[in-house]
Amino acid sequence: MRHLLFMLAIATLAATAQPASAAQCFADYKAKQDNPLRLHYGVMQLQGPCKAGPAKSEVSARLQANGWKLLNVLSVFGPEGLEGRKANAGNFFLRF
Repeated sequence: MRHLLFMLAIATLAATAQPASAAQCFADYKAKQDNPLRLHYGVMQLQGPCKAGPAKSEVSARLQANGWKLLNVLSVFGPEGLEGRKANAGNFFLRF
């Protein structure tokens, strides 16, 4: 019985650890505001699927809620790509 409980505990830990690593997905994008024209480059952590199509929808919705219009999603990447983009994104690094 103890062996079965131990195996169930291990399986539960493995199942709960997987979504945390899947959540490590980011997109870099370009956005604008009109009147006056303002442009920015930013990096956003994605909550949804780590794919270009769903990323575009998510980034667009989150930017629009903050008064910005998405111009384009440049790429979708994991945590290994964060440090190289941080300086370029400036105030828009993980802002939204």
